[in-house]
This record gives sequence, C-alpha cells and structure tokens, in this order.
Amino acid sequence: MSLEGKVAIVTGGTKGIGRAIAESLLRAGLRVYICARDRNEIEAAVQELSEIGEAFGKVCDMRSEDQVRNMLNSCDERLGGVDILINNAGVGIMGKTVEEISGDEFRQTVETNLFGVFYACHHAIPLMKKRGGYIINISSLAGQNAHPGMAAYNASKYGLNGFTEALMQEVRHDGIKVSYICPGSVNTYFGGDTPTDEKAWQLQPDDIAQVVMNLLEMDPRALPSKVELRPSRPPKR
Repeated sequence: MSLEGKVAIVTGGTKGIGRAIAESLLRAGLRVYICARDRNEIEAAVQELSEIGEAFGKVCDMRSEDQVRNMLNSCDERLGGVDILINNAGVGIMGKTVEEISGDEFRQTVETNLFGVFYACHHAIPLMKKRGGYIINISSLAGQNAHPGMAAYNASKYGLNGFTEALMQEVRHDGIKVSYICPGSVNTYFGGDTPTDEKAWQLQPDDIAQVVMNLLEMDPRALPSKVELRPSRPPKR
C-alpha cells in the first residue's frame, strides 16, 4: 500500500501503543485521526502530534456505537475518507478472579475490547469499500493463553481473535486487508502496570508500531493475517 497522504484512524491514540503507532504513521506521511475518552488528553496529544504531521482527534468512548459512528463520519467528512483503521483502544482489569470482578468491570472490558472493535469495523467497512483499506486490530497473547485473574481480559481478546479471523475472510475480496497483532508483555501503564528500568526486557510501544508499519508497507498480494510478538529475552523462571 502506498502510504503518502492516506488517512489513518488510531483508537486509543493518546498514549502507549496507540501513541507510538500514530507517531510512526505521521512520520510516513499519513494524515492521522486519533480518538480516546479524555478530552484533555486528546487536545494535548493532537497538539504534540501536529509537530510531526497532520494530526486530528475526537473524543470517543468505544463502548458507544453512536460515538464510534460519529467519530468515523467526522474523519470521513474532514479528511475525505478512511484508508486505515488501527483498533488499539482497550482496557484491562488484572488481578481479579471471576468471583471478585464485578459485572460492570467485566462488561466494560468486553464492550471496549470487543464490541468497540466491532462498531469501528462495522462503520468503517462501507467507507473502505470505496477505495480499499487495511484494518489492524491490536490483540494480545492473552487472546490465546489464559491466566488466572485475567478472565475478563482473556475473554475479550479470545473473542477479538475469532472476530478478526472471520472479518479477514469476509472482506478480503473487497480490497480490504485485515490483520491482528498479538503482543506479549509491553512496557506501558496498561492494566495498572508501571514502566521501569527493571522491565526494560519487555516490548516497547515502538516495537508494535514497527510491526504495524511493516504490515502496511507489504505488497498488496501478501496478507500476514496474524502476528505474534514476544520479548526476545524475558527473565528466566
């Protein structure tokens, strides 16, 4: 895919993995539209990203189909289309057993990590059918390896992986490519984690951003539908 001048949406694009992806896309000459739930974070991120390239943003809670639809329509109207959709927004409530986690917390996790991706894809596909496109869903190795205290997150990512596999087969003949990336441990604040020098062995957000760029730059005939990414040298157990 030729990237110069293309329009990319990055959900959860104000920090962490999403921010790194947005920065890489801008450096490659794309126009980037980010969204997140916090207005102050959006405004600050857009101002900083605009020093790299053409960056725009809108407040959007991925749990709301109306907000997701409005966000996509806003991008379409302002920038003239949508070529790339990076579904990165996600939440993780870690360390709570099924007995301990509340129904609201479970619902928030699944609605953000799975329903939100569905809403974005559902409303982006008609826009992409006009000229082709690429959808990349940021999943996790937790979508294939279950862990105690992570049942809600596991369920959302297992579901996301199955959803993405089906979507890939549905739209491949419409000129829309679909891939998902399953990272292992990433050195961010996600899920209550804290980046530290002691965790420098973990993946960095830029590592996932590099994979996104590699996928986008691949010849249109090739489709790596799934990419697993792990720290190369985790601590020995």
